[in-house]
Amino acid sequence: MKHNIITTLILLGMFLITQLIGLFIINAYLPYTQPIVNITTGITENITISPEIPFGMNPPEVTPEFSLGSFMISFAFAVLLIFLLIKIKKPIFLRIWFFIVVVIALGISINSFIMKIEYGKYIALSLAILLAYFKIFKRDIILHNITELFVYPGIAVIFVFLLDIPVTIFLLLVISVYDIYAVWYAGFMQKMAKYQMNEVKVFGGFFIPYIHPKDRARVRELKLMKKQGKKVKKSNIKVELGILGGGDVIFPLILAGVLLKVMGLIPALIITLFSTASLLTLFIIARKGKFYPAMPFLTIGCLLGLLAVQILKFISIL
Repeated sequence: MKHNIITTLILLGMFLITQLIGLFIINAYLPYTQPIVNITTGITENITISPEIPFGMNPPEVTPEFSLGSFMISFAFAVLLIFLLIKIKKPIFLRIWFFIVVVIALGISINSFIMKIEYGKYIALSLAILLAYFKIFKRDIILHNITELFVYPGIAVIFVFLLDIPVTIFLLLVISVYDIYAVWYAGFMQKMAKYQMNEVKVFGGFFIPYIHPKDRARVRELKLMKKQGKKVKKSNIKVELGILGGGDVIFPLILAGVLLKVMGLIPALIITLFSTASLLTLFIIARKGKFYPAMPFLTIGCLLGLLAVQILKFISIL
């Protein structure tokens, strides 16, 4: 196991909580029927209401295949842009970019809870700006991880309405291949993560710092010495980081959201269960000092979840 049990369980728990929050938020934006009494005829009619995704984020009327092409182009552009900004060493631009993305994503998520309140989207935007400011520019680790729980659902909402199941599967496979190349061959993901944390001071994902038991004992000893007024020498305490990238959280959520849209809650929860189990498997087999692409494991889990859904549907349980 790469990290200690507590760190592993925290990362796994945040992944699972994000998936569940995401399904709730996505469901809030799904079209629903509402009975309305026709004043003229007196007959009750069911009308379909499609909640608006705020800030101009309502998806255009395009085919899933076209959406996939647009997504891949945007993804390639984003990777090249990040690589360019790393080369020219201008972290402020990445911080501004992170800030804008976080504001929009948080705004969409917060709005899902208060959309029926008058001026709800403006309240959501105000809260999102405030939270994004402290998250990006003040670097509070607790706030960072808490807001991440709502950032990825906000992003997923946009893509869920653009994709269908086959296209999402293809997207997962493509991203998995990219993840394998970027981590094991090019080493780009490691460089990008280090640059984000060391230079930009922002990381797109969950991260949990921790120290080993022997180092914790040393920290307690130093604190006691300082409290007693003794001279304390500088001591190197190694801080480990348990991290989980944002992409590893959002792509399984997109598939679960698409199933929620197409098939309902239970199939979506099955995807969540299998993706969480696949992430746990990765955490268990991972070894210290080595980097692993999570998306291939998560994609396998998602595909097994889809297989389970089809089996349950075939035997008429779903």
